[in-house]
Amino acid sequence: MRKVQALLGLPLHVVTGLIDAGVVTPTRGPRHAWRFTFQDVVLLRTAHRLRTAQVPSRKLLRALARVKGGLGPLPLSGVRLTAIDRQVVVRDGPLQWEAESGQLLMDFDTAAAPVVQPLGATEVDWFAEAVELEATDPAAAIQAYRAVLAADPSHAAAWVNLSALLCEQGHCDDAVQTLDEAIVHLPDDADLHFNRGIALEDQQRFDEAIGAYERALALRHDLADAHFNLARLHERAGRPHRALRHLHEYRRLSR
Repeated sequence: MRKVQALLGLPLHVVTGLIDAGVVTPTRGPRHAWRFTFQDVVLLRTAHRLRTAQVPSRKLLRALARVKGGLGPLPLSGVRLTAIDRQVVVRDGPLQWEAESGQLLMDFDTAAAPVVQPLGATEVDWFAEAVELEATDPAAAIQAYRAVLAADPSHAAAWVNLSALLCEQGHCDDAVQTLDEAIVHLPDDADLHFNRGIALEDQQRFDEAIGAYERALALRHDLADAHFNLARLHERAGRPHRALRHLHEYRRLSR
């Protein structure tokens, strides 16, 4: 699960909630680890974008489960989802309705926050290829992610995936440098700062990791896993009062 956390910037309770609801359907691989399909990754990225648009986690889980339940065997990844006023909205041509309530929205001029950033076909192909290659040819996956970023330096998911893959290959120093470069392009992306914290932890650079997690929380206060990681690090450093405060926030946000 930590790999998913690092790759996609989603809190673990959201990922497990989507699995429990049947929205994503990973299988178990070696050592009982979850293995996610490309379709699962697309759905998890959609969930991440909706959370970035300030949709609360519980509302997000209920909405996606309801939409999934109404599709039968059809894939949820083929549905266009956006966020309006912290609600998940389904769009189908000129029609749009609230995913959770099913209420039709008649104001077609309402500005919706796009869930997936528009990309050229080449970048989409490179990103899909990179995700597929991670399990079989990590070096080729790294090159594919770099190709995506050369074409679109604002592609946050590619930065996150590339840095996580570098760390998995034992190049956490390169991962930190990659995230430093990413933050130059996307300085206000809380997930990039969060994943920088993870990479710094893997290098035993705990004080810097604390700073990265705190920056992530300054940008987005509801990052529950940042509070959890800070609780661990403060406990390790002998600061139990700070650890307890972050643990309390983690539990509150995870309800």
